[in-house]
Amino acid sequence: MPRTSAKPGRAPATDDFAGALLGWYDRHGRKDLPWQHDRSPYRVWVSEIMLQQTRVGSVIEYYRRFMERFPDVGALAEAPLDEVLHLWSGLGYYARARNLHRAAAIIRDDHQGRFPESFDDVAALPGIGRSTAGAILTLACGQRHAILDGNVKRVLARFHGIDGWPGRGSVARRLWSLAEAHTPRRRADDYTQAIMDLGATVCVRGRALCQACPVADACAARRQGRVGQLPTPKPRKQLPVRATCMLIIRNDDGAVLLEQRPPTGIWGGLWSLPECPPDRDPRQWCRERYGCEAELLARGASMRHTFSHFHLDISPVSMRARRAAAAVMDDGRQVWYNSAESERRGLAAPVLRLLQAAETESREE
Repeated sequence: MPRTSAKPGRAPATDDFAGALLGWYDRHGRKDLPWQHDRSPYRVWVSEIMLQQTRVGSVIEYYRRFMERFPDVGALAEAPLDEVLHLWSGLGYYARARNLHRAAAIIRDDHQGRFPESFDDVAALPGIGRSTAGAILTLACGQRHAILDGNVKRVLARFHGIDGWPGRGSVARRLWSLAEAHTPRRRADDYTQAIMDLGATVCVRGRALCQACPVADACAARRQGRVGQLPTPKPRKQLPVRATCMLIIRNDDGAVLLEQRPPTGIWGGLWSLPECPPDRDPRQWCRERYGCEAELLARGASMRHTFSHFHLDISPVSMRARRAAAAVMDDGRQVWYNSAESERRGLAAPVLRLLQAAETESREE
């Protein structure tokens, strides 16, 4: 246990914090995650991007499939973006996948296909900031860099009793200073994994497992009875609600019409169902957009999908198009999709759920 009490905002003079975490990690840390085997900058990079805003348990199977298809940076750089997005489908935050693909091409073209080991070069890659660059180089290359992901922010804010939302510049600077001060010269890689593991498995959101924490005796939040209050949450805003109709338009062969979304923005580059404004008649909208007649079969129950900055209420509408194939295949951004026969495409999670439900209904008809 740390012998030195920590004052808010200041690392202790004798840093027993790192020593306590390393001792805990040796006994309880996670050492059998897929990216911890055959560790390389590429493998660690992919894992760190997948783990941004996503739990380990949700990432593992995605990571295994992704690495099986893209075992090295060259395979990722040469792959079509659509295939990358397909393997990312359901993991969310799709800009991460687009940035991975862009960064792989930069590594191929500007770094001779080798993942860079300079901090500035790594931090300059799309989708990689200060913390992620530090984690990659520390875990994969044995360098010493501080990190400050969500788990680390929570541990340090509680241990030091730091008030204020960590997204504020002044609070973030204090936390970065503490992260730098605590990161040891030796075993920085194990320490980095240890503090991430502590935040993910013990110093968790909500009901923290303080009885299992190696630094609980010196934790300011625990002494003050404020574990549940720190870190200070982001000021809440009322999320606006948007609405759309997603049209499940089948042709005479039973295939469903998909459209590719623009490369940036919500679900950028993914394939989605056509979206009709909720105040429009879907039949008239199809006539105007595609020049075809479509019969309205059924309206499904509305479903809500929440993004970081708004709720989207989706009303599915099942339709049947007549002699529509030629009308909607002009620009290459529309396809008739059959999951059993068509090539794999990146689909947003709600679109995939609607397609699966539509296939089930089609089989039961």
